[in-house]
Amino acid sequence: MSCLGIDTSNYTTSAAVVRPDGTGRNESRLLTVRPGELGLRQSEALFQHVKRLPERFAALEAEGWLRDLEAVGASTRPRSVEGSYMPCFLAGESQGRSLAHALGVPFFAFSHQEGHIAAACWSAGRMDLLERPLLAWHLSGGTTELLLVEPRGVSVEATCIGGTTDISAGQLIDRTGQRLGLDFPAGKALDALAGRSRSAERFPVKRQGLRFSLSGMENQVQRRLAEGSAPEDVARFVLNTLTQLLRRVTEAAHEQYPGLPVLCSGGVASNRLLRAGMPEAVFAPPAFSTDNAMGIAVLTQRALEESR
Repeated sequence: MSCLGIDTSNYTTSAAVVRPDGTGRNESRLLTVRPGELGLRQSEALFQHVKRLPERFAALEAEGWLRDLEAVGASTRPRSVEGSYMPCFLAGESQGRSLAHALGVPFFAFSHQEGHIAAACWSAGRMDLLERPLLAWHLSGGTTELLLVEPRGVSVEATCIGGTTDISAGQLIDRTGQRLGLDFPAGKALDALAGRSRSAERFPVKRQGLRFSLSGMENQVQRRLAEGSAPEDVARFVLNTLTQLLRRVTEAAHEQYPGLPVLCSGGVASNRLLRAGMPEAVFAPPAFSTDNAMGIAVLTQRALEESR
């Protein structure tokens, strides 16, 4: 049973198909952000998604992935919590529901966060993690949360137990990138720039339990740039700090939840320093760490199987 998944996040338009044999294909395209800006208004993001979703479907169709679809799914909200809403997800939900009606197949709704977790498990070859409790970091442009994830039917229930109290790791990276003249989103470019430095400097971010604040890091970045620090050293400083912080918080979480595996998902989880600094964690391949629709397709397939 081939199933189509759609995700229209704040950063990426994506559509994916998973086949009965477990193979899948994801087609994504970043939204266009004008130089010097740090994102899009929701109205502009929604407009771009509406224009670009047909292109994603066409790319899948050109390679034969849209044949014999038996279900359609979409991310319809950021998280599975009360009041979680973002207009950009209306593009994927509306087109997904319309396609399902036209094809005469069921439609299934999931959250963007559920999709990230499922995509990470699928692409890492660890679908077994969806069947047991685990700790999961959701690290993206809008979210830095440590989640206690537990199985819930065909999907999972994610409870936030830690993370940032202000800006996200992705926002810190993008704002640092803007000051260094990098394009938005700045994750890949900052990663490459940091690779040119051997600096071990990092800032000891204070935490309260499993919570912490990242806004003070912006002042640290500004100070180092004003003092003439090399751009590559500033980039490395930011990523060193994030890596050490996330490792410390994970260790603290394991004191409360001993023995649980750790999964890292979201665009920031594709960073090379972070992956090297947390070798005990399960990471998705970089292509499936960033926003994608594969997790939605996987969950849609599971929901279809359950419905039968």
